[in-house]
Amino acid sequence: MTAHQTPAQADGTLVSEAPVIDLNDPEFYINRELSILAFNLRVLEQALDEIHPLLERLAFLRIFSSNLDEFFEIRVAGLKRQLSLGRAVPGPDGMLPKELLSRIAEVCHDAVDRQYRILNEIMLPALAQENVRFLKREEWTDKQAAWIKKYFREQVYPVLTPIGLDPAHPFPKVVNKSLNFIVSLEGKDAFGRDLNFAIVPAPRSLPRMIKLPGDTGGSEDYVFLSSIIHDHANELFPGMTVQGCYQFRVTRNADLALDDVEDDEDLATALKDELFSRRYGDAVRLEVADNCPRHLVDYLLKKFGLNEEFLYRVNGPVNLVRLITDIDKPRLRYLPMTPSVPERLLHAENYFDVIAQHDVLLNHPFESFGPVVEFLRQAARDPNVLAIKQTLYRTGKNSEIVNLLSEAARNGKEVTAVIELRARFDEESNIEVAAKLQEAGAIVVYGIVGYKTHAKMLLVVRREGKKLKRYVHLGTGNYHAVTARIYTDYSLLTAEEELCEDVHKVFQELTGMGKPAKLKRLLHAPFTLHARMMEHIEHEVSNAREGKPAHIIARMNSLTEKNLIQALYHASQAGVKVDLIVRGICCLRPGIPGVSENIRVRSVIGRFLEHTRAFWFQNGGDEVIYCSSADWMDRNMFFRVETCFPIMDAELAKRAKQDALLTYLADNRQSWILQADGSYRQVSSEPGKEKVAQHILLEKLAQA
Repeated sequence: MTAHQTPAQADGTLVSEAPVIDLNDPEFYINRELSILAFNLRVLEQALDEIHPLLERLAFLRIFSSNLDEFFEIRVAGLKRQLSLGRAVPGPDGMLPKELLSRIAEVCHDAVDRQYRILNEIMLPALAQENVRFLKREEWTDKQAAWIKKYFREQVYPVLTPIGLDPAHPFPKVVNKSLNFIVSLEGKDAFGRDLNFAIVPAPRSLPRMIKLPGDTGGSEDYVFLSSIIHDHANELFPGMTVQGCYQFRVTRNADLALDDVEDDEDLATALKDELFSRRYGDAVRLEVADNCPRHLVDYLLKKFGLNEEFLYRVNGPVNLVRLITDIDKPRLRYLPMTPSVPERLLHAENYFDVIAQHDVLLNHPFESFGPVVEFLRQAARDPNVLAIKQTLYRTGKNSEIVNLLSEAARNGKEVTAVIELRARFDEESNIEVAAKLQEAGAIVVYGIVGYKTHAKMLLVVRREGKKLKRYVHLGTGNYHAVTARIYTDYSLLTAEEELCEDVHKVFQELTGMGKPAKLKRLLHAPFTLHARMMEHIEHEVSNAREGKPAHIIARMNSLTEKNLIQALYHASQAGVKVDLIVRGICCLRPGIPGVSENIRVRSVIGRFLEHTRAFWFQNGGDEVIYCSSADWMDRNMFFRVETCFPIMDAELAKRAKQDALLTYLADNRQSWILQADGSYRQVSSEPGKEKVAQHILLEKLAQA
């Protein structure tokens, strides 16, 4: 039967039947790349939101630039590679790479223009009113100009390497995202060469912002490095005439090609080679000063193999990521916040006794990540602890976690670290971490080839009397002290036997060989997580069809996996109420009549980066809530090792539902609601009636 046919009754009359809806219709899906850009635009809007202090608004401009850099390095680079290889395969939304690149260019050009208007017309004047001034060359006093000249000659000139372009000095390899200058010249050099162009790379060791000294009437005055080099470019080419000096920056493909790696040892070697090549991958974007002459722009485009679509002319520094962050104006920043520590852990000398009696659930960054570090510290120094196993995805080079694992190994513990070398942009750091742990005597495993180990697990085996007892930490975020202060995440410390046994089995999978482990409590990808989420959704569908209350609330960073999206569409069609809190990418299109009118999607953008994954199902009144390291994406479900753990303690489950889900659904100030057309609308509230989820949790859990 087609969508337009209806069945006949016995008397021949037709029975009205709703047309069958094809859930594979591209109209029901939002393009992934455009959804990423929509998230970045919401980040950019934070620079205008006065709920944030002024310097924090400036920070959002920097974050937007950093996000856009990665978008070009990975997503745009991937699309260009598809075109070059003739692999133009559309996604669920049906958009082909060529069409998508054009749309991306349109969105990004508008966004970058807006970013620099915000910087020049709003942020810099607002900072000047607060006596923080970014001086242009024409604004320098004679005294300042003299100091800058001295600074150039003593601090800048000695480390610059101007490169004249001639047959013996071809166009240099320009490092990914580095600041450079193209200089237009006239005249002959010391060797009689008639040079037209030169390239001047700015070493990364040089600060991009320089604070001017002296009494400036209570103000802090800064100059851009680019202004200093522009003003003194003639000193780099004595005897020649500098006709123009213009900053530029090229962004390159930074994705690592490791598809053909056969084993762990090859992976480590291949990574070292790829990390070097990342700096010189194919160009995907060119940023130039907006006053750069057309013939120089065309010259650069030709050298980098780019067309006009990938050219961005900017009115300001070409790299806002390195815009100054250490301005000493505390009142222009967020008020200091001290994360709290649960009462039962606050003065506990032995965490194992506390955890054995009751699970501990931590809501970061409102509650401190310190107890997780202290848990490991006590394990490293406890003579009764025999073994420690931990996954490490992103930790940082000078991580206390790594130091404690090294200490534990030196103390004779059996320490096993499963390190994911392919954590994007942390590869080099993770190679160093692996070497450090191996030096200390730890067993280091690089996970499973073909599957990134993204799970966050820490297992401690302790002798208690004649028995061995396990203790576990499971988390939604990384073992990284810095991100633990600025990302929202959950941690569970538990000694629940079945859950601890499950974690032990997952470690056995990662370090040994054999069939997938049969787990009792823990869900794990790539084996059971996707299927179990589908089952939970279908169970809500069954309850709704039986007239029972049915409700799903899920919070995550990204939602792209097509089968889960279609399952949610089915749930909506059955009358299940679906509330989704999706920070970034969302390919599901809500509010479509007959498909998704019962689905509501919101994104919360605030002081802290939303990173928590929590999934709640009404389950016929027997509510179930999970926390997870996994988003609802293809890669998390099928190509990564992930964990998803239930909050089994009733009191903690109730708290997690309220703090992680209901509080966010009530946010009417920093929430953005996804519309059926793929756009986002910020929720508005009456003055005095604002509910800000992160502020509520700060007041409830943190210490001022």
